[in-house]
Amino acid sequence: MVPRSQMDVIDISKPIEEWMPTVLETAHSRFPAIEGERDKVIGILLAKDLLRYYAEESFDVRDMLRPAIFIPESKRLNVLLRDFRANHNHMAIVVDEYSGVAGLITIEDVLEQIVGDIEDEYDFDEEEDNILSIKEGQLGPRWRVKALTELDQFNEEIGCSLPEDDVDTIGGLVASHLGRMPHKGDVFDIDNLRFEVLRADARQVHVLLVEKLPLAEDQHD
Repeated sequence: MVPRSQMDVIDISKPIEEWMPTVLETAHSRFPAIEGERDKVIGILLAKDLLRYYAEESFDVRDMLRPAIFIPESKRLNVLLRDFRANHNHMAIVVDEYSGVAGLITIEDVLEQIVGDIEDEYDFDEEEDNILSIKEGQLGPRWRVKALTELDQFNEEIGCSLPEDDVDTIGGLVASHLGRMPHKGDVFDIDNLRFEVLRADARQVHVLLVEKLPLAEDQHD
C-alpha cells in the first residue's frame, strides 16, 4: 500500500484553487478526498470529474465524490482483488485496528504484488538492512539504499552530512533535489555522492544505488 504519509490527497475544506495544482502535478486518476485531516476520508474524487469545474458556473466538489471503500490491514490480496473486480472499484483506503487511515491501495498495486516484480541484482530482500554495502565501483565504495531510510541513519553509515532540515528520508531528499518524482535510471550527484534510481514507480522511489565520489583533492594526488 501507499503509506498514509505519502498519500496524495485533496482537502475539500480548502478552496479548489489551493489543491488543484497538486492534482495537475501528480496526474493521478483518483484522489482520496479528506476534510481537514487525513483520518477523515469522505470520498474519492476522479480527476476527470474536475473537467466540470471549467465548464460549469456552479461547481460543488462534494457532489462529485464517489464512495470510499475502507478495508482492514489484514485483508488478503486475493480477496481484495476479487472485491475490486466484483464492485468495479480501483482504490481502497486501508485502516488500522484503531480505525485510523494507514494508507491506500489500488488495483494496480494488488496486481503487481500478485504477478510479482522482475528482480535484478539490486533488489532487496525485505529482511535485509536499509543500507547494504556492495562491490566497490570504479569511483569508490557503493551501497544499495532503501529510499525510506532515515537521513540520520544514512549520514551515519555512509559518513556524510546531507541536510536533515526539510525531509526525513533519503528518498525525500532525492525528490527535493530533483524537484520532481524520481524515475528509474536517473543519475545525479549530491555533494560527493552519486545517486542512481534503481527502482521507482509513479508514486515514489524505492531503491537507490549510492557511490561515494573521490574528493577533488584526491583526484589530483
